[in-house]
Amino acid sequence: MTLHPTIAEVLRNAPAPPGGPLDPVAMRAGEEADVPPVDRRTPVHAVADEIARTAAGEVPVRIYTPDEADAHGLLVYFHGGAFFLGSLETHDHVARSLANETGLKVISVGYRRAPEDAYPAGLQDCYAVVRWAADRGAALAWDGATLAIAGDSSGGNFVAAVAAMACDEGFDRITHQILYYPSLDLDFDVDRYASLRDNAEGYGLETAGLKPFNAFYLDSGADPADPLVSPIKRADLAGLPPALVITAEHDPMRDEGELYGRRLAEAGVAATVSRYQGAGHGFVQNFSWIPEFHRVYAETRDFLRSR
Repeated sequence: MTLHPTIAEVLRNAPAPPGGPLDPVAMRAGEEADVPPVDRRTPVHAVADEIARTAAGEVPVRIYTPDEADAHGLLVYFHGGAFFLGSLETHDHVARSLANETGLKVISVGYRRAPEDAYPAGLQDCYAVVRWAADRGAALAWDGATLAIAGDSSGGNFVAAVAAMACDEGFDRITHQILYYPSLDLDFDVDRYASLRDNAEGYGLETAGLKPFNAFYLDSGADPADPLVSPIKRADLAGLPPALVITAEHDPMRDEGELYGRRLAEAGVAATVSRYQGAGHGFVQNFSWIPEFHRVYAETRDFLRSR
């Protein structure tokens, strides 16, 4: 299937990226400038900013409560952005849709980013907030049942790594992991996966851009051979939580996500892999307003309720 015509039109009209080295400060400012004001965002019953005081330090979080129920399941969300972009603001709309569609209380994590904070600062923040949420169940009106983790792109990388850390430490409260077009192998050799060649150019995220975009993370001390950096390299996936892996047809990283889903299933983990035809990388963040792609939230809801 060809790229969705709406996405193709947006890409045709997008300005060319500036030349020269990537500038994290300027790129973040550009992202933040595109965030709509609060009064133009999808309404949610309650949204509150808080500081999670965790074993990793003080971590900003934004908590989305979907309704007036006395208790909710929890979903801890890690935004994407190649480990140096993205924020509570740029992914606010994703968290709002997750809360409204799933009925869970969503905790979005404002983790530390490269290059200012070296590996594993961001990963530690994400894991620490999951533990913080479980420890503060009463204060968060947690129902004690569902404690899901979800993330897109590099946030999906953190989901897989956090699930592995929890398994290794015997923390068994995570009930679901949801990975949207995850970045799971930071060895960007184009011969590793066919999708790195098949989707190399013309679909938004390009294979040639993977190394420079992830260089801030890797140069901060993240080793691509480490399974906490490249979760697909983890030898034993047994015992991890049930997984929903969402991939995009025209994403260079499509095949590593689908391989991870297959490896989970082979290890005895209940794993669902769902490829969105006509989509490119980043479609949940950038194009979930298109009806064909907005159903990703309903699929997430159904997965959470069926497991």
